[in-house]
Amino acid sequence: MPFELIDIESWERKEFYRHFINEVVCTYSVTVNIDITNLKGVRLYPTLIWLLTKSVNSMPQFRTALTEEGLGIYDSMHPAYTVFNKENKNFSAIWTEFNSDYESFLDSYILDTARYSASERYEPKPGRPANSFDISMIPWFTFTSFNLQVLGGGKYLLPIFTLGKFFEENGKRLIPLSLQVHHAVCDGYHVGKFVDTLQKLIDEFTPPPVQRHST
Repeated sequence: MPFELIDIESWERKEFYRHFINEVVCTYSVTVNIDITNLKGVRLYPTLIWLLTKSVNSMPQFRTALTEEGLGIYDSMHPAYTVFNKENKNFSAIWTEFNSDYESFLDSYILDTARYSASERYEPKPGRPANSFDISMIPWFTFTSFNLQVLGGGKYLLPIFTLGKFFEENGKRLIPLSLQVHHAVCDGYHVGKFVDTLQKLIDEFTPPPVQRHST
């Protein structure tokens, strides 16, 4: 879990960071419709988790965090995500180690969801790494806007992603995606670049010959 500290005095973002972390503490959310037509026939949730993580790992702005060590950038991130307990209608937050190989990641996801989906605890899987970020999915309805109220003194810099229910429009399959980011490290330009990166990865995604069963 290498974590490279940022020398703020020589950092090109110094003035912007200090403004949005001290003077006008500012997080914001953006909701976009992502075209997932190319993902028809694949197991949607784990595939999107993998693609989101791959996109996060491609941009340092989405790996920047303020820790006890100081401000820095993780070299890579792992996804933490929610799973739904169908019996008691609650959810649990678990995580899976990221693997750049999709099939290897999917195998780990299947093991984790099989083990923890029926849990009644909020965080049943121990050992969540510090270099992880949050993903959740609300598959019961679609939305045009979604905003989280993240407190904690306005110092939480990592992104949070929320997916909604997909829908069909003009022959395409779309899914709403909300991105919650901190303005101290992430501007609209970076969000736009992230969305473009994610969409490109989705469009280029080729599923394995056989899709595994999962929850």
